[in-house]
Amino acid sequence: MLRGWFGLALWKRIFIALVVGVIVGSLWGEGAASIKWIGDLFIRLISMIVVPLVFFTLVSGIISMGDPQRLGSLGIKTLLLYMLTTVCAITIGLIMAATLQPGADVDLSNAIPTQVQAVIPLGDRLMAIVPSNPIAALAQGDILAIIFFAVLVGIAALVAGAAAKPVADVVDAAAAIMLKITGWVMEVAPFGVFALIAWVAGTQGVLALLDVVRLALAVIMGCVLHTVLVHSALMKFVARVSPVRFFRGARDAMLVAFSTSSSSATMPVTMSVAEKNLGVSPVVATTVIPLGATINMDGTALYVGIVSVFAAQAFGVDMGLAQYLVIIGVTALVSVGTAAVPGASIFLMAAVMGAIGITPEQIAVVIGFILPFDRPLDMSRTCVNVTGDLSVATVVARWEGELNETVFNASPRV
Repeated sequence: MLRGWFGLALWKRIFIALVVGVIVGSLWGEGAASIKWIGDLFIRLISMIVVPLVFFTLVSGIISMGDPQRLGSLGIKTLLLYMLTTVCAITIGLIMAATLQPGADVDLSNAIPTQVQAVIPLGDRLMAIVPSNPIAALAQGDILAIIFFAVLVGIAALVAGAAAKPVADVVDAAAAIMLKITGWVMEVAPFGVFALIAWVAGTQGVLALLDVVRLALAVIMGCVLHTVLVHSALMKFVARVSPVRFFRGARDAMLVAFSTSSSSATMPVTMSVAEKNLGVSPVVATTVIPLGATINMDGTALYVGIVSVFAAQAFGVDMGLAQYLVIIGVTALVSVGTAAVPGASIFLMAAVMGAIGITPEQIAVVIGFILPFDRPLDMSRTCVNVTGDLSVATVVARWEGELNETVFNASPRV
């Protein structure tokens, strides 16, 4: 039986775990919370390897480029693509909100107001990219700061040349070790996914979305449309590869993202999938994906845009073209650097809603209204985020001549 189980492809094991977890959680109810620790242990194992994996693989990837100028070219293309997909996501979200009118005739009188944290100014976010103490940044898991420091180390090693070869060898060996550990951790994924899904189904479940059918429908439809339309178009017309094969190769990471609701926790899986299933070279995967897990929040942007329009409709705020453009601009800014953890977008909505005239008291009511059913929607938008990371990595790899089509077209190995 064990041989048969581990003989199955990982995505099949994760999918089986998802289905069984929903069934068990639905039948067990609140009791499913007693096995949540298994899912927490899985997330803890992944969190354990995120920082060293990002640091060592990124430094190793930069050194293997052989030319610091290639990093600049790759970085500009990556940032432009991430911004493009984010704007597309917000636009799709606004179209869904304007069409389905989720906030029309909604009764918010029973909502319990929930205050949100103050919005972090953009200048402070940009300043935080440069770590005052790189060791502290590594210890705290500050991904943007880690990326900045790793890029400096990688470029310095390139410039130093032969003198830095001993360090480069150590970094390459450390990256290989971290990738091996990632493979071991991924064997635990089905059990962690089962526990997390059973907990969600038992304590919150899809039935929670029935209280806000139109809002949930707008978010889920928006996520599906963005994933299928935008990323299929990128694969077909930009990367010039099969969209079907892309989604087939990406499904492991998408399933893990759906169950964990965390782009950061899914990052090791995303990097492994990019290299082993999609044929993205380590040079591109180790640069694009860690950056994407921090700044590419398509699902978050889509969700924040929809909830902002929902709030405007619920409180009778007039929405014209100017207001929609404001939402697009502000959402694109606040989604950059969103913490890649479950529910992080909840605390960024104040900036967007405030920009279109929603008062702090009204914002507190809206946040309190959506919190009870946020987890199922968070799962959907995290899946969108991770799919975007893989899509951009594939396109950039194509542009840089770093896409192995033989691997891309082969059966998934992860």
